[in-house]
Amino acid sequence: MEVSGRTRVPPLKSLWSRKRNDVSGRDDQKTSILKGTFIVVQYEGQSAPEGKSVSVQICSGTEIDPKTGKGKVSDVAHLKGGKRKKHEHKETLITYRIRIRVDLNFGTPLAFLIKNQHKKNRFYLQHTSIETPTNGIIHFDCNSWIYPFKITKSHRIFFSNTCYIPRETPRGLIGLRKEESERMRGNYGESGERKEWDRIYDYGVYNDLGDPQNPRPVLGRSRLLPYPRRLRTGRQRASLSLSSESRPESILWSIYVPADERCSPKKLKELQSNALQAFVHFVIPELKSLLEADSDDTFDSFEEILNLFSPNRDCKVAGSFKDKIKDTLVTEIANAIIHHASHKSTVRYPLPQIISENEWAWMDDMEFARQMLAGIHPLRIQCLERFPPQSKNGVNSSIEAAHIEHNLEGLTLPQALQERRILILDHHDYLLPFLDRINTNGVCAYASRTLLFLRNDGMLKPLIIELSLPPTPLGNEKHRVFLPAEEGLETALWQLAKAHVAANDSLYHQLISHWLHTHAVVEPFIIATRRHLSVMHPIHRILNPHFKDTIHINALARCIFINAEGILEKTFFSREISMRISSELYKEWRFNEQGLPADLLKRGLAIEDPDVNNPAGIQLLLEDYPYATDGLEIWVAIKQWVNDFCSFFYKDDDAVKSDVELQAWWSEIQNVGHGDKRNETWWKQMTTLPNLVEALTTLIWIASAMHASLNYGQYGYCGYPPGRPTLCRQFIPDEGTYEFADFIKDPDDFFLKMLPGRFEMSLVVALVEVLSRHTCDEVYLGCQLSPEWIDNDEARKRFAQFSEELKKIQTRILNRNNDPRLKNRHGPAKMTYNLLYPNTTSSGSKGVTGRGVPNSISI
Repeated sequence: MEVSGRTRVPPLKSLWSRKRNDVSGRDDQKTSILKGTFIVVQYEGQSAPEGKSVSVQICSGTEIDPKTGKGKVSDVAHLKGGKRKKHEHKETLITYRIRIRVDLNFGTPLAFLIKNQHKKNRFYLQHTSIETPTNGIIHFDCNSWIYPFKITKSHRIFFSNTCYIPRETPRGLIGLRKEESERMRGNYGESGERKEWDRIYDYGVYNDLGDPQNPRPVLGRSRLLPYPRRLRTGRQRASLSLSSESRPESILWSIYVPADERCSPKKLKELQSNALQAFVHFVIPELKSLLEADSDDTFDSFEEILNLFSPNRDCKVAGSFKDKIKDTLVTEIANAIIHHASHKSTVRYPLPQIISENEWAWMDDMEFARQMLAGIHPLRIQCLERFPPQSKNGVNSSIEAAHIEHNLEGLTLPQALQERRILILDHHDYLLPFLDRINTNGVCAYASRTLLFLRNDGMLKPLIIELSLPPTPLGNEKHRVFLPAEEGLETALWQLAKAHVAANDSLYHQLISHWLHTHAVVEPFIIATRRHLSVMHPIHRILNPHFKDTIHINALARCIFINAEGILEKTFFSREISMRISSELYKEWRFNEQGLPADLLKRGLAIEDPDVNNPAGIQLLLEDYPYATDGLEIWVAIKQWVNDFCSFFYKDDDAVKSDVELQAWWSEIQNVGHGDKRNETWWKQMTTLPNLVEALTTLIWIASAMHASLNYGQYGYCGYPPGRPTLCRQFIPDEGTYEFADFIKDPDDFFLKMLPGRFEMSLVVALVEVLSRHTCDEVYLGCQLSPEWIDNDEARKRFAQFSEELKKIQTRILNRNNDPRLKNRHGPAKMTYNLLYPNTTSSGSKGVTGRGVPNSISI
């Protein structure tokens, strides 16, 4: 029955048959029975509720107890006598059934209280359902850890899957709704370290990346070093630094993440196994050769690099090498590696797709250019608005028209610019101020500009590369330009220049587009959602699938990836100033430019299209731009779904403006979560339904499709380091120097010595292999964990339409991939662009697939 824009569970029946009412053999016309089913997941090594250790009370949402002025609450029942059923991945599902006698006028049960009275054991409550006397079933998707009352000092509240905006909250739930939200926010100004069982969401700055031996600046709450907020953990300050938190004792377990935000035990185990397996296979042999044989830190040939993927690697860890690993790595990681290596079986890793069909495809100019439209980082290329390119400080580049005019398929330079057929991959202005600090300790980096021409066949042709160094105290910036060449030394120099451009793009991809623009910027939205949007709130309900595991993954990244001496600093040319660069580029971040249509307009690759038959509202200027073409279809599908959902709960703009939870949520995102951007005028007011739909669509796009496009193809595109190095160890030599003589003698040897060292290369391959995997419990766009995720038939119907539309998009993507006219779909590497293939029919693809759009930033 539809009432006020939502589905209501039918009220309890006023009369009952004696047979159904009789629990104890009595004939009682004044009471009825509620039947509850509680499903608990028992993970390996976990205990389960037994006896009277767990008590439950059902709460009415519609009827008030005159004695308390709150919703009626049933008597206590206990979870006992559960039936066990073995599930996959060594889990056991335990089903408990309860029966509770309530008054006939108890009303509709829309919440329940649960208390774990065990002294120390927690358990995972997956799902609950309550059957009412009218045979209506009310669902509760719980998916939560229940900790002992002895340590939490509070019961847990769970609300049904029925959604209500605040002003429509059933009167019996008003107090519980307020109580639960206040509990999630915690006490204002509270200090101290958060504990494992806490369910408190608060904001912190990035003050936990360094340690006393390797200090790093605090990011956030600073005009000079702004940053999105992260979840506050409250750990003690580091002993030698009053501004920084101490490092956690254990990477996997010591850092505070609310239990409901943590990856499941089986996923953590899988991630750990994948990481150790990849590290032992790719890194251990190289580390062994460096530590034991004291060999040169350079691969001697391209064939030797291919040996990284051989199944017959010497991965044994024995003797003195164990001690050297313990001296080289963090103790926790070293011990895990040693243990894993001793039990390692042969693993066969596939060749990265970039070289699987053609070993030398990565060197092809057309493949180099194609990946800017259909690679792992197709978000940076933009249309060149004026020639020559100009820095923000007004200084023109050294590129001259004569360098490129002969490669424009008969067009003049002004014609090519007017037709928007000259594009640029720009890694110049943001890098140049940092190069003096970067180019130390064996790292040699340039700022780069790469110009490309859009050919008649839709493919991009590289025109020129400009590499720049900062001005010396006595001179201007140093610029060098390189042109494509078919043979001779110019060809070898061109390959060196492309490698430096690839290193620039690798850093921007991993540090900015991937880490900052998805992982880091989404975390404040999650915190604000937990603090202000009740689980009953429809916006909480639509967003929740897109937040799965993100806070925990980000916490792990702060311990392993972006921390001082972490993987990022060890493998990318930006080294210890990586996060400073990230902070500098956060100054340019604007939420209203993160949606795909807005992004394409900003980069000059699309124009606005007012045609009402074009739901994207823009027209692409490049017909064969796989990321944009596939992405726009997904964007439109997400936006239609969001609009359908929101329109069901908000009948007009006034309903949006008057939603106190929604307004508090949006205000806190701007003023606290992204507080360093609080005064910027581009934030839209949350006063209209279209503004709400646009904001939610953008957030879901970032967490799902945008992140998928940047992450899951990393092994395929980046797994062969020569094609996409993360740093360069030599500058391109000037003619007449000793270095140039070495280069002339053996260009391939010079190229190999310019690449990262053996350890750095192998570590990158191991990293991208792990990041590219789809984990066992992944949930994909267009799918939900539970078919009863919302007690609203219309909402489920609209979601089913969204899922069907994604399947149609899959078909259209397959058709485009089979169209021989669309050359960027495969390129010289014969590598099909599948990174935005929704894969909604999959319940969880395993392995390095490069396919599927997960709901959330879950790795």
